[in-house]
Amino acid sequence: MKTDELIAALSTNVEPINRRLVGRSVGVALAVGIVVAIGIMFIALGVREDLTTPRAVIFLFLKLAFAIGTVGAASVYLMRLARPGGERRVSSGLAALPFMAILLLAGVSLGQAPSSHWDKIVMGNDWLECLISIPIIAVLPFAVVIWAVRQAAPTNLVRTGAFSGLLAGGVSAIGYALHCTDDSLPFIALWYGSTIVLCTLAGAILGPRLLRW
Repeated sequence: MKTDELIAALSTNVEPINRRLVGRSVGVALAVGIVVAIGIMFIALGVREDLTTPRAVIFLFLKLAFAIGTVGAASVYLMRLARPGGERRVSSGLAALPFMAILLLAGVSLGQAPSSHWDKIVMGNDWLECLISIPIIAVLPFAVVIWAVRQAAPTNLVRTGAFSGLLAGGVSAIGYALHCTDDSLPFIALWYGSTIVLCTLAGAILGPRLLRW
């Protein structure tokens, strides 16, 4: 068979690609991941009891804004990375914006507080619980996201795994924020930010194994 005949044979009866499949799969995985993360928080940790106070509501809003911003940026990039060659259309700058914003706010907050209070503001009461809880809660959302991405055909498995981890870490932070009573911007920047970064690094390491064709 000549080359032209081979190409003609391969292009015969080719079914059209469903371009909405990737977005739909990631969207379903995101919704399931959020439900799972909030469910784990309800069962294992419980919702903070002071949500009737204005301060608690304001800081819950700030924590959710950071987490949702991270999830939104990660979702956009992940839908591109899930397609073959999608990494050529991805610049990670947008994903860094929520982290830059919370770091800026944390710096302003520390600048307005006496240095003798910095240790308490940064470490809070439950930094260890935050450090452990967000990565653990992220495990199941990460598994769901990986399942969704495997329905597509990513070609850069390290970056796709990293953004899967970033998305799972942000989803986990949404659930944990409903429980967390440490209300300071430096605490959110350090402990929420670092644990989400840990999830991102874990995703980058696991991506080549879990997303291999």
